[in-house]
Amino acid sequence: MNNYELMVIFTPVLSDEEFKGEQKRYATLVKDNGGSIVAENAWGLKSLAYPIRKKTTGLYWVLEYAAPSDFNERLKVQLLRDENVLRHLVTKLDKYAVEYNQKKRSGVPTGTEKLVEA
Repeated sequence: MNNYELMVIFTPVLSDEEFKGEQKRYATLVKDNGGSIVAENAWGLKSLAYPIRKKTTGLYWVLEYAAPSDFNERLKVQLLRDENVLRHLVTKLDKYAVEYNQKKRSGVPTGTEKLVEA
């Protein structure tokens, strides 16, 4: 089992319920194919750097999961078929990235925080 991070940009016309339904759909897909969800983070509506399909905003969602390496191809097919997905990116995480993400979620200083001057 390898660790991965999936970032998906959904179309901004989705309602809250539809957005949550899409998130649940892909989380269930990971679980049904022998994977496990490590962390989930819905960023919500953000501006895009450039228009995609005439949209200037998108609903961002990040999913960190562990799954067999052959699962990513099936996931990619599902993401490409889904008309609600504007863009997606799957990144394989090395042990340092996994450790960093765990520290960040638990609130332990990671050394990359900005210093606030008084």
